[in-house]
Amino acid sequence: MAKRVLKEEEVALWRMVVRDIAPMHPARAKPEPQPVSQKIKEDPKPMKALSAAVTVPERELSFGAMLARPVVRRTRAQDLRIGVRAPGLDDTSWKRLSRGNLKVDAKLDLHGYIVQDAFDRLIEFMHRAKARNWRCVEVVTGLGSGATSGLIRRELPLWLQRADIRPMVLAVVHPHAANHGSVRILLRTKRK
Repeated sequence: MAKRVLKEEEVALWRMVVRDIAPMHPARAKPEPQPVSQKIKEDPKPMKALSAAVTVPERELSFGAMLARPVVRRTRAQDLRIGVRAPGLDDTSWKRLSRGNLKVDAKLDLHGYIVQDAFDRLIEFMHRAKARNWRCVEVVTGLGSGATSGLIRRELPLWLQRADIRPMVLAVVHPHAANHGSVRILLRTKRK
């Protein structure tokens, strides 16, 4: 049986499927399939000059041209969970933080604040911690009392996931296993 020659659209689709895949054995990797070459009756030089002078809006690009553009990979920060070691955190820092042996540089007490004020104070506190290059901070939310209380305690992990705060945070733990009304936050620091 003769080998079928792939069309340009099929090759473009295949490239889209495999563009994020790295071969396990690069030495044995097969070459990419090539599309059927179409005979060009016109001189291609005027077309190149025209394409360099005119930029085509993205919605008018061909499927193959869109796939030929470089892939921009955005790395998503690991979801932050209290008491769970994040990837990339060394053993010593994690043990010192989780055992409560790490010196706390500053403490923020959010007892008695309404949620919006507590949020504003936390954001301000975290940015101040970054500016002062603090390593470990503690945020006290309190447990809350009643059926609908403890909202600040429940919202804190979500606030720490914000795009402007998450890159600062390495890990979060409860300093006391029996009391979940406060957290210690290990922050990234600038090297001196």
